[in-house]
Amino acid sequence: MKIYTERLLIRPFESNDIDDVFNIYNNNNTCKYLLHDRWIVENLEKEFNKKLDNSALTKESVLSLAVVNGTKVIGDLSVWYTDMKDTVEIGFSFLNTVSGKGYATEATRSLVEYLFKEFNVHRIQANLDARNEASKKLCERIGMRKEAHFIQDFWNKGEWTDSIVYGMLLSDLNK
Repeated sequence: MKIYTERLLIRPFESNDIDDVFNIYNNNNTCKYLLHDRWIVENLEKEFNKKLDNSALTKESVLSLAVVNGTKVIGDLSVWYTDMKDTVEIGFSFLNTVSGKGYATEATRSLVEYLFKEFNVHRIQANLDARNEASKKLCERIGMRKEAHFIQDFWNKGEWTDSIVYGMLLSDLNK
């Protein structure tokens, strides 16, 4: 699976991506709102191998995709089916140094279009930590709508956090 955009290639991870991916996740700011802590050298290989193993989207498996600009991996997109029929959830993380350049919007929008077209999904959603302003703005830029805000519903990293759910249907792409 490969998706080409104006500036990016989106593809499954390859073994030589390990250092670039470490640069994304070895950052406290990047991992602040994620479910895991920042990667360290001691867990790098274990965590990265999960990305390599997630090379196909099925009802039973997650798909992890590298976002490549030139020869460098600058982002990570993930997709998995939820328990609801024909519904997937997406997640995204990008290198802090590419913030504000439109790469996340370009990559995520292309992935969403691909999922609707090639996988015939009915609905795409994203569940976020409510404090994650950058992810909220990204969801809105690609046409997702805020559908729910749950108060202190998720325990993560030693604290209760609010969650926000964004969602979209194919018809939302054309708005």
